[in-house]
Amino acid sequence: MTTRTLNALLGSGVVAGVLMPALLWADGATRPGYSLWHHGASQLGTGERAWLQTINFTLGGLLLAAFALGLRQVLRAGRGAIWGPTLLATAAVGLVVAGLVPTDPALGYPPGQPTGVTTSGLIHQAAGFALFAGLSAAAFVLARRLREHSRGWARYSRLSGLLIIAFAFAAGIAYRLDTLGRWQPAPAGLLEHLSLLTGFCWIIAVATHLLRMPIPDATSR
Repeated sequence: MTTRTLNALLGSGVVAGVLMPALLWADGATRPGYSLWHHGASQLGTGERAWLQTINFTLGGLLLAAFALGLRQVLRAGRGAIWGPTLLATAAVGLVVAGLVPTDPALGYPPGQPTGVTTSGLIHQAAGFALFAGLSAAAFVLARRLREHSRGWARYSRLSGLLIIAFAFAAGIAYRLDTLGRWQPAPAGLLEHLSLLTGFCWIIAVATHLLRMPIPDATSR
C-alpha cells in the first residue's frame, strides 16, 4: 500500500466526520415536521427525503470502514492495533445497516404514520447499538495508544468515549419518558445528535492527527 493510498484511507475519516453531521443537521433543520430537539437522527431515514439519509448513513459507514482499514495499517502492532480498527469497523457496519434498514415511525414522525415495533425497527436498533457502542469502545481502546503521543490525547479520547455512550444512554431515557408521557417533548433527538457529533469530531481529530504524522511508504516495508 502506497503512502498516497494510506493517506486517502485516513482522509476518509475526516470526510465521514464532516459529511455525516452536516447532512443530518441540514436535513433535520429543513425537514417539515421534524425537530432536532425531539426526533432521533434515524427518523430522517423515514418520511420525506428519506433517500438522502439512506445515502448519508451508507456512504458514511463505507468511509468509516475505509478509515478503520487505514488505521490498521498505521498502527501495525502494539496497543489497540487490532481492537481499535475492529471496533471502528463494527461501528461502520452498524452505520451501513442503519442506512439500509429504516427505523419505525416514532414520536409523531413522519406525521400521520402509525407507531409500532417491526422487524425492520429491531434490526435498525441493533445496528444503532453497534454504531454507538463501537465508537465509544474504540475511543477507550485507542486512548492507551494515543497516550504514547501525549496524555492530552489520551484524556480527550477517553472523554469522547464517555460522552458518546452517556449521550446515547440519556437519549434512550428521554425517548422512554416521552413515550410514557412524562416529559414531552423530551430532548431525545438533541442528545442522540450530540452523541454522534462527539463521535465524529473524535474521528476527525484522530484522522487529522495521523495525517500530520510522518508515515513511511508502506511499499518499502
